[in-house]
Amino acid sequence: MESPGRREQNKQKTRKAIEDAASRLFDEHGFANTTVRDIAQAAGVGERTFFRYFPTKESLVAGQVRELIPRLTRLLLDRPADEPPYTALLHAVLELGAQYDVPPAVFITGPPARLGPETDRFLLFDLEKAVTDALCQRLTLSAPDEDHARIRLRAAVKARAGVAAIRALFAVRADLGETGRTIGGLSGLVREAFEALDGP
Repeated sequence: MESPGRREQNKQKTRKAIEDAASRLFDEHGFANTTVRDIAQAAGVGERTFFRYFPTKESLVAGQVRELIPRLTRLLLDRPADEPPYTALLHAVLELGAQYDVPPAVFITGPPARLGPETDRFLLFDLEKAVTDALCQRLTLSAPDEDHARIRLRAAVKARAGVAAIRALFAVRADLGETGRTIGGLSGLVREAFEALDGP
């Protein structure tokens, strides 16, 4: 009989196989042109198994975003205290990407429009709030005597601008129909997006 620990390990392996297969297929064929059946076949599971983990392919991407938010926040808080907000956020995003052999689907597609306006809006709100909170902590440590409301405003503006740079990168790639990007290739694009925040 399979032990609870082994059963959980197998579930995690199956989930990762599905997520990795989805990332590869989204990258090769695009989100819209990839079906649940395609993903299941590439992962070596049946469609029913896919649906035990994810109600839809949109929920797969949304779930990855939710999992990435606290990881990004932790990396941002761990950056050197003297790094400016945009620099710290840039390096946190790059560190997050470097943790994966196969990029999460959201790194390939960006949040697909078919997630629906409500889901997309709540995910964006959660991401912006998490980054704002982390930047606020960093700015408070570097300027403990500064008015908290002013620090919070600066953190909120920087967070939303940084998140907007990432979303703009995804949007431009989608408009151009670009695929085949590795994490290494995406790193250069992420740097370009953040440079645009301070550039002409």
